Amino acid sequence: MWWATTVLEVSRADQWNLDGFVVSLTAASTNTVSAYQRDVRLFVEWVARHGVKAPSQVTKQHVRSYVAFLTTSKLARRSIARKKAALARYFGWLTRNKKVKVDPTVGVKTPADKGRLPKVLTAEQLRALLEHHPSEHPRWRHLRDDAVVEMLYGSGLRVSELCSLDVDSIDGRRCVVRVMGKGNKERQVPVSKPAIESVRDWLKVRHEVLGADELALFLNHRTKRMTARDVRRLIDDRATSPTHPHALRHTFATHLLDNGADLRAVQELLGHADVATTQRYTHVSKERLKTAYGASHPRA
Repeated sequence: MWWATTVLEVSRADQWNLDGFVVSLTAASTNTVSAYQRDVRLFVEWVARHGVKAPSQVTKQHVRSYVAFLTTSKLARRSIARKKAALARYFGWLTRNKKVKVDPTVGVKTPADKGRLPKVLTAEQLRALLEHHPSEHPRWRHLRDDAVVEMLYGSGLRVSELCSLDVDSIDGRRCVVRVMGKGNKERQVPVSKPAIESVRDWLKVRHEVLGADELALFLNHRTKRMTARDVRRLIDDRATSPTHPHALRHTFATHLLDNGADLRAVQELLGHADVATTQRYTHVSKERLKTAYGASHPRA
């Protein structure tokens, strides 16, 4: 397509300097860097179709039109907000480096996100994930998967955090795990006793799949560090109904708040930079209370 050719020409001229932008994202996670790079590149392709060949030519109207285009394309509001955030980060970087005089993303709003409440697992769903052992799997996999699920639910880890754990990340004596979260921020999170016991059982058989990566705590059948896809496959194998690994993190946070945990403490455990992100779980807890009231109280 002709606009793809235009983008290649612009890239050669280095007018957009996407490589320099990517290098500047030192505090962002690998997933965030990839997403921002992809989002900015798609914007560059879109404006190229409208005759824009350099970032200095981009106006606020271009950004507004792009947001409108994404909205009419039926893209999720959260995805649109992320794409706009990528552009804001990119043009903010260009402005600070005096590559453009005005940031065209300032003042441009995206459709309000109604905010879906996090999905919390039922007792039956959680029990299946913790206890169901597919008969075709070898014993080492049962033990590894037990430990993975216990860590996701017992410590509320992100899947990326769990996959990056090394054997020495867990302090069994103190029952804590050292986690590298988003933005390369390290935190320590308590580990439940069932999780500690499951990890110990897994470590006894870990040598059966030990490969080149001797540091990784969790290994896949290819003797390499587990990936997010491996974890998703694990959850699919054990779940009685469709769910997602992140649902265990949601359940962890909601159960803490249901039982009186302090919001700031939960924020720290989850590694949220903004307490507003953690507050979503208070709404879940309120909805659960309303449901329990409606189902149980004779005057409801």
